[in-house]
Amino acid sequence: NLETSGFETHLEVVPAGENSKSPARLAALWEAMMAFGLTRTDGVVALGGGVVGDLAGFAAATVLRGVDFIQIPTTLLAMVDASVGGKTGINFNGLKNEIGVFAPAASVLLETEFLRSLDVHNFFSGYAEMLKHGLISTPEHLAELLAFDTDKIDYVALKSMVGRSVQVKEDIVEQDPLEHGIRKALNLGHTVGHAFESLALAEGRPVLHGYAVAWGIVCELYLSYIKVGFPKEKMRQTIQFIKENYGGFTFNCKQYDQLYELMKHDKKTTAGAINFTLLKEVGDICLNQTADKDTIYEMFDFYRECMGV
Repeated sequence: NLETSGFETHLEVVPAGENSKSPARLAALWEAMMAFGLTRTDGVVALGGGVVGDLAGFAAATVLRGVDFIQIPTTLLAMVDASVGGKTGINFNGLKNEIGVFAPAASVLLETEFLRSLDVHNFFSGYAEMLKHGLISTPEHLAELLAFDTDKIDYVALKSMVGRSVQVKEDIVEQDPLEHGIRKALNLGHTVGHAFESLALAEGRPVLHGYAVAWGIVCELYLSYIKVGFPKEKMRQTIQFIKENYGGFTFNCKQYDQLYELMKHDKKTTAGAINFTLLKEVGDICLNQTADKDTIYEMFDFYRECMGV
């Protein structure tokens, strides 16, 4: 309890969901900070999931040109992804994380006991980022993730797996804090995943971030297979796991153009070319890969066929 430690505190509660990552909500947080009389020697604690961490982190990084903040992630997604690496931001003009800054937290406190109360959808949302970390690290870590019993969660085993997953991300971020090179490995599944997420939001049927990433991984493993020779069997095993645990995102061929346009607006796009992070093998990462429109539409065909949507 911060108050019994002699700190003067103010609590600001943010409504759940991606809609809270908005300019209006950010401005309301700034106003609350000003009303509290925040100074540069004060700090912000973000207690909650990824939305809270992204929003509170961005508010803290920009108010008074930046005050310290501490991340205490309470969801699996926030633990293995949002709280590590210093990305903060809000959504803007229907695009995800369009406005933001790199601002690492002063500290990140991980307590996996929070996960015992996590609902199944939010568990899988976080687990998708762990799968991504498995794919970009080692065959052993990926095999462990694909074999994990998701029906009867062993929280002790999960704790050590979360530790390994965070380590994968930390090691990459340390080498490339501002995403000029190897940090782009962490974008696997995200070029397509963010487009799915934006389409779902625009159509009033929002999906959890990790589900969009899982579906994005299906698409980008297919691209990896046809463009750089990712092993077919490993692709099949991973897609099977995703299909069984995440279901599928439904869209039709009339929406390909819209998805393609959303991908062109992605922050990873350079000079109009859509950039992908692809894999030759588990842990063998190919950065800055591009695909033409026909190949991307073939990828959507493959996704809909193999996921049965």
